[in-house]
Amino acid sequence: MNEVTKGYLNMELLRFTTAGSVDDGKSTLIGRLLYDSKAIFEDQMEAIERASKKMGEDEGVNLALLTDGLRAEREQGITIDVAYRYFATPRRKFIIADTPGHIQYTRNMVTGASTANVALILIDARNGVIEQTNRHAYIASLLQIPHIIVCINKMDLVDYSEEIFEKIKLEFKNISTKLDVKDIRFLPISAKLGDNVVDRSEKMKWYDGPTLMYLLETIHISADYNQLHQRFPVQYVIRPQKDEYHDYRGYAGRIASGIFKPGDRVKVLPSGIKTKIKGIDFMEEKLDVASAPQSVTISLEDNIDISRGDMIVGENKAPEMGQEIEMMISWLSEDAMKMGGKYILRHTTNELRCVIKEVKYKIDINSLEKNFDDKSISLNEIARISIKTTKPIYYDPYRLNRITGSLVLIDEATNNTVCAGMII
Repeated sequence: MNEVTKGYLNMELLRFTTAGSVDDGKSTLIGRLLYDSKAIFEDQMEAIERASKKMGEDEGVNLALLTDGLRAEREQGITIDVAYRYFATPRRKFIIADTPGHIQYTRNMVTGASTANVALILIDARNGVIEQTNRHAYIASLLQIPHIIVCINKMDLVDYSEEIFEKIKLEFKNISTKLDVKDIRFLPISAKLGDNVVDRSEKMKWYDGPTLMYLLETIHISADYNQLHQRFPVQYVIRPQKDEYHDYRGYAGRIASGIFKPGDRVKVLPSGIKTKIKGIDFMEEKLDVASAPQSVTISLEDNIDISRGDMIVGENKAPEMGQEIEMMISWLSEDAMKMGGKYILRHTTNELRCVIKEVKYKIDINSLEKNFDDKSISLNEIARISIKTTKPIYYDPYRLNRITGSLVLIDEATNNTVCAGMII
């Protein structure tokens, strides 16, 4: 592996998602980020220039077309599916999830935001905080996204007014008192014209904070991962069966949390057998230390029967174990939840079956109030439920560990993912 490739692989990766109501400018903002940071190939630029002309755009290139890939999206001028974009600057690699603003596509936002370090919540400066803002802020809080950047967009349409910016900032702060969010930043921007996106705005001298790109490049995310509790769900057992690796047995997977070193005493679940880490491999390298979210291969000093779905954890800080699980859920299916219904459960690398026991309450996403009376759960609704699994699972509360604290439910008949769950 050459030094350039190795350097790129070792660059820190930041995942961020966009959220906002329809026409708040999410796709345009991402297009502006890509365009002004020189992350667009020449042929891509030519393609969106042609598409803009076909659509009768009078004011230059429609940057939203960089992410709005579906034909229906381009025709309607809205985002329907989750569009992913990848780009890099000298400081960081980025994965962007551009998610829909329509109420009926809330499930797409949950999908796009589930792994994000940062949520960009866009607010139209002309409209201020609206019901969709409540919805997106609540989902960002529910999914425990560590950092929220509130982008107050279209400042050019309100004459770059500091007073309007401060008013919307105060409105959002009032919402955030009901939410569990650690870090909120506020930015006045114009995605269409590029103000405070990559380059500082000459029109808003009153704003002395960082640009969006600077924030994304420098926001501290290494502390977002739980490095106290060692969790390594096993994905694959590696047995090369070659003479040079005759006795090699390694366990491949992605570290969910914690720091692992050769010599560490660990425990294998569900067997409970204790052993020591013999070595940690990453491609051709032997590592002295590995941490979340690295993908590595761990070898152990003892030959233990380990397979996909097992978990290697620290000897003294084991996860919780249980069959009766209580969690917050977002229902992703057009088919309503069946009380007492049986579903396939996927948790880390483990797969088993479960049954819906009880709906505790559901959330009125607009008022953020709990509804204890209506127990029917349908598409895009958020609720607190309890399930019972066919065998114990090993988990942490979602607020402590987004990997071992999350799961999905799958319909046995259709194989569709119907529910995203966050364990309480």
